[in-house]
Amino acid sequence: MGSLNHTLGRFGFRTSGGRGRDANPPSNGGNGDGYRPGSYEPAGYYERLRRYRLAVAVFLASVIMIFVALSSAYIVRQGLGEWDAKTNTYRGDWRPLKMPDVLLLINTCVLIASSLTLEAARRNLNNRAVTADLSGVPGVAVEPERSMPWLGITLVLGTAFLAGQYMAWRELLRAGVFISTNPSSSFFYVLTGAHAVHLSGGLLALIYAALATALGRPLMTRRIVVDATAWYWHFMALLWIYIFALLHFAR
Repeated sequence: MGSLNHTLGRFGFRTSGGRGRDANPPSNGGNGDGYRPGSYEPAGYYERLRRYRLAVAVFLASVIMIFVALSSAYIVRQGLGEWDAKTNTYRGDWRPLKMPDVLLLINTCVLIASSLTLEAARRNLNNRAVTADLSGVPGVAVEPERSMPWLGITLVLGTAFLAGQYMAWRELLRAGVFISTNPSSSFFYVLTGAHAVHLSGGLLALIYAALATALGRPLMTRRIVVDATAWYWHFMALLWIYIFALLHFAR
């Protein structure tokens, strides 16, 4: 009974004697076992999560600058050409690229689906943290362990997206469109290739998160890793939507 009262006290339930989560809080800001009063979060969780999120945000800022520069160069290069001495005019050398739009659209849907499954994994871990210490309490439903299947599905979808991008490049190569064929094809390979490289980094983070779950790492560690990875992965999905729209509508 003492253990039950102690557990319920963490979540703000009043136990015998009228002592709740605000009764005689320790002077060090915790309650003696690594938890904050009235919170299910372990001590130091928010500090670690904030550091991970900040690191991801700083890295994404550099990614944004790279793709802003590439996008600007893409738009400017379309209007450039070479001087034609016979007509005394500039002759544009930009040729619109016929892209495998259907395949790229399928890849887009796959990447969006992977972002949704990763968000499901993140939410599942957060729900588990709420009910982790209430297993066995009558009337309390503990969130089941489903984060590993969601992470596994995300890994499959992320790999499928990269495979789909490779198929799109192969389709262009079979059509005789190479990186040096035209400035438009050069930008297509550079933009999609740069995105694929950055997404591969996110795929490695997903593998680490899945291994942390499979090896039974502490719930707090798994939550932080999945949360930071989700931030990065969602950004990569939005970035690809932007790149696809740029290549499709500004070609």
